Amino acid sequence: MNRENVWKSYDAQEEEKLEAVAAAYRSFLDNGKTERECVAQIIKEAEAAGYRSLDEFKKSGKKIEKGDKIYAVEMNKAIILFQVGEQDMESGMNILCAHIDSPRLDIKQNPLYEDTELAYLDTHYYGGVKKYQWVAMPLAMHGIVAKKDGTVVNIVVGEDENDPVLYITDLLPHLGGKQMQETAAEAVRGEALDILIGSRPLKDTEKDAVKEQVLAVLKEKYGIEEEDFLSAELEIVPAGKARECGLDRSMIAAYGQDDRVCAYTSFLAMLDVQAPKKTACCLLVDKEEIGSVGATGMQSRFFENSVAELLDAMGEYSDMKLRRTLRNCRMLSSDVSAAYDPLYADVYEKKNSAYFGKGLVINKYTGARGKSGSNDANAEYVSCLRRIFDDSNVAFQTAELGKVDAGGGGTIAFIAALYGMEVIDSGVAVLSMHAPWEVTSKADVYEAKKGYEAFLKEA
Repeated sequence: MNRENVWKSYDAQEEEKLEAVAAAYRSFLDNGKTERECVAQIIKEAEAAGYRSLDEFKKSGKKIEKGDKIYAVEMNKAIILFQVGEQDMESGMNILCAHIDSPRLDIKQNPLYEDTELAYLDTHYYGGVKKYQWVAMPLAMHGIVAKKDGTVVNIVVGEDENDPVLYITDLLPHLGGKQMQETAAEAVRGEALDILIGSRPLKDTEKDAVKEQVLAVLKEKYGIEEEDFLSAELEIVPAGKARECGLDRSMIAAYGQDDRVCAYTSFLAMLDVQAPKKTACCLLVDKEEIGSVGATGMQSRFFENSVAELLDAMGEYSDMKLRRTLRNCRMLSSDVSAAYDPLYADVYEKKNSAYFGKGLVINKYTGARGKSGSNDANAEYVSCLRRIFDDSNVAFQTAELGKVDAGGGGTIAFIAALYGMEVIDSGVAVLSMHAPWEVTSKADVYEAKKGYEAFLKEA
């Protein structure tokens, strides 16, 4: 069951479409390095495509009709979009669900300190990171500061070519003999991931003069005080734009592709689907990297509540109708898969691995070792997807996440499956997953968009 490299099948017209998708995706990555930034971009593009806020319908009292395009937002970090189909809602929806959070470093609430006339920001890493990968590279800070008077200040530092960048120091090899004998997990510890943010003392200041200079800059540029860190959400991410990768420009290297590669291709598919028979839904959530917890994660009631509100605005709500709608849905848990890497072949099983250039990846199950934490989709659902993708000429492949005892990982699929709906993991293969810079194939990004669109069109 070997799959051909899909690049071989493209003509000039298809390659032009592929490059358009890749360019739009790179732009999305450049402007969406946090969950809030992703949601803001999606709202802007969705409204331009005719989507309206669910709150507008609720306030106006206007009834939602078939064909309407609606979105709802949760705390500016999660978003759901609906395009109401011809069929009754009880027949279920076709849902694409991805997450828009990515591993990073978060600034602590009491972060700023000075040591030997160097100023630092204390951090707490978020998600599954290899800590040693985050040192000695240019970093940027993205996020918001919510002041006590209710004012919200947006902050982005390190992305413009005229901006300063931030940095985490590493130990020089001349003095690093002991460090290099430690395991990779211990060579750089979490408490050492502090951001170097200043070295110039404020004139005529005796105590913590460098720290005071940093505070003076923050006051002048953003109007914020040290106490405002208490109500801030500031994320440290790699600085720089997404780049084409390889001399043949066949790949994309960028931060945050897990899982924004699936989120944006799902959203593009949603925009391109017109008049679906079943209601089409795109759900983009937060907090997957730390267990899908919190009010904006998949374990919250955001999804369920949004569907209930939609039914209510259609004049069709009842508890039983909501339950039947959720039960009869079909979902692609659009999340990335590990691409086979020949440099680390010992943790992969070749026959059941995902490969660059072979299209959208289906993971019937994820989990760890004995499938712990997996959803394990039904064979009948896999059969249905095979037909959908083949009928739409979508290149796809099946895979597991490495060798059985090598490790493993989970997604949101098992959470959605609690409603009784059909769910399977389906996404893009990634090299260097969870690294500050990850790599994907343009062909796989394009095939994912095609596959998601074919799925949404299915009756």
